[in-house]
Amino acid sequence: MSFSFGALRKVVVIPAMVGALALSACGGGSLGTSGGGSGSGTGGGAAAGPVKIGVSVPKSGVYAALGKDMEQGFKLYLEQHDNKLGGKDVQLVEVDEGAGPQTGVPATEKLITQDQVGAVVGIVNSATAAGLQRTFNESEVPLIVANAGADTLTQTPSDYIWRTSFTNGGVAAALGPKAKEEVGNGSIFLMAPDYAAGKEATAGFKKSFEAAGGQIAGEAFTPFGQTTDYQPYLNQIRTSGAKGVYVFYAGAEAVAFVQQFKQFLGNEDIQLYGSGFLTEGSVLDAQGDAAVGVKTVLHYSDQIDSPENKKFVTDYTAKWNMAPTVYSVQMYDAAAVLDKALEGAQGVDGKSIAAALKNVGDVDSPRGTWKFNANHDPDQPYWLREVKDVDGKRVNAVVSELKAG
Repeated sequence: MSFSFGALRKVVVIPAMVGALALSACGGGSLGTSGGGSGSGTGGGAAAGPVKIGVSVPKSGVYAALGKDMEQGFKLYLEQHDNKLGGKDVQLVEVDEGAGPQTGVPATEKLITQDQVGAVVGIVNSATAAGLQRTFNESEVPLIVANAGADTLTQTPSDYIWRTSFTNGGVAAALGPKAKEEVGNGSIFLMAPDYAAGKEATAGFKKSFEAAGGQIAGEAFTPFGQTTDYQPYLNQIRTSGAKGVYVFYAGAEAVAFVQQFKQFLGNEDIQLYGSGFLTEGSVLDAQGDAAVGVKTVLHYSDQIDSPENKKFVTDYTAKWNMAPTVYSVQMYDAAAVLDKALEGAQGVDGKSIAAALKNVGDVDSPRGTWKFNANHDPDQPYWLREVKDVDGKRVNAVVSELKAG
């Protein structure tokens, strides 16, 4: 299924000390460079700002819910910091990434070619992020990826590609040693949709699990976006003799898999593990009681017991009337990274911001303190989570902290 971008573009001008966001919608052609923002990589840009930031997240299509979480995280950070980043007034230019590169690449490129932003944040889809790498490198504008998790995206470090989210393999690898400890001499069966993210995640888990002495009982890859009946694969798990299953599913596939796993294997002594997207956000509500007992690994849970997270959860819930998700935190931290970078940047153009990103250092986040590694990915804590019923509500309760795989 394809989605058209159309002409949706929003400019959000955020002056200092003004609580309400001023929104103006414009369809069609170029919006120019109003608001005093500098060119991206082509102009000097006074260090005093204002700074123009592009936001590219899905506002339509299958990933719209993720995009909403991300947008809300970014705007909460701005509200908490007097609508400034690095002491500079912020002008947001928002576009709809849509469902994939067909919409996301041209929409995001317009932020550079037409709006001349100093940096861009967002991007859910890994194929979209890959399709934008050359554009950002050649334009000398930094892209802060706040979701897309393709392992290959940052394998060759670039001054203009940074990530505040995760790598697919890295998340899964953190779970391997703990899963081996829990299943003992038992084996684990691997399952995922048959596309790049699923294969990267299962490869990451398999590598660390086997390094810890674990045995793989079997592997199965399901047609992506087409599988609704998992019973044949669940029968494979049963006959394999596995004591555990590791899966990488998200969205509607996560709902269907967890419900069918409970139905067909719920009475078997088989532990279901997964990357945390399996039970994250709205899918946990949709899964119902079938999710209770599922164990996942992720770099965030709204149940993390820290002052930073408790304040974040309280503020986010009060502002948006819903609990934050990992998608919210990744974008919240993208704002935090820009805040720290712009504080010391020599200008508000892309090249100046990119240079300042190298000196960001530690980020005190709701997920825990983290920093960029040499590949510009987050060197971050991971958390073993278990779905539990707490006061009548299903939550991803934190079991323990895990070491990076």
